[in-house]
Amino acid sequence: MSIKKHISGILKATFLAMVTVGMGFSCQSSNDETPAVVNVVQDDPPEEPTYKLPNIDLSHWKVTLPIGNPTEVHPPEILDYATNETLKPFFYNDSVIGALVFYTYPASSTPNSSYSRTELREQLVPGSNSVNWTFTQGGNMKGTLSMGDISKDSEDRYHRTIIMQIHGRLTDEQRDLIGEDDNNAPPMLKIYWTYGYVRVKTKVLKDLNASDLEMLHTDAWTDDEGHTFSEYVGFDKFTLEVKVTDGRMEVILNDSESVVYDDINIEKWGVFENYFKAGNYLVTRDEGAFANVKYYDLKVTH
Repeated sequence: MSIKKHISGILKATFLAMVTVGMGFSCQSSNDETPAVVNVVQDDPPEEPTYKLPNIDLSHWKVTLPIGNPTEVHPPEILDYATNETLKPFFYNDSVIGALVFYTYPASSTPNSSYSRTELREQLVPGSNSVNWTFTQGGNMKGTLSMGDISKDSEDRYHRTIIMQIHGRLTDEQRDLIGEDDNNAPPMLKIYWTYGYVRVKTKVLKDLNASDLEMLHTDAWTDDEGHTFSEYVGFDKFTLEVKVTDGRMEVILNDSESVVYDDINIEKWGVFENYFKAGNYLVTRDEGAFANVKYYDLKVTH
């Protein structure tokens, strides 16, 4: 055998060994008339991306946006929020963490407010504001949420926003009785995200001897001193629960710290109808201000 043929044989054998052992192939000799069979070792296919959705049933909520006069979207239209071009800039999913994002900035406001909001309003009958509940009937609202991002004021302090409410409402008969032109009544409960803490404000009567008729007027009520929970929530996820029964209201943070209201003011508040609210009601008109609040779940029962 010539040296040239000997070297060629060694190279051929080496190549076949490399292919068979090192590269995951098996081949038959070229001297065999049977065609070579090639087995390719495949990598595992890439995993499908996972999407998380918030645990929120919107069938009994309408949402108010900081645009228009302002703009409201009711059920059933709100159920298609993911594809609704009006809603998408303000009310959308963060599918990475499974949250519904409420984004707002100072723009349009409701007739009885100076501030803007992207906020849900409970509707016991979808599409109607006329059917509401009393403290005697009771109710419970529980949500898990976090502050996503929020602007700061000129003193480098975060702005504040209201994340939950119980709002009062006059019946048509009460409205006509006191000569009002709408059904607005004061909010009994406002829960704020304030500099990373959860702060609760409620209404109290200016005069505890006010008559049932006098109590129907908004100016018969004023804010209490407020209560700030001791736990700092910052930008972490936290849980809030509001429990209402006849003559009693309780607000609970993270199932561990609560404040109870069961005095004469709550008792007299029974004159009003009510509805729950949840979202992002930004308490500033500062130029360039903004906030987004993320709700992971929200549930109301009566």
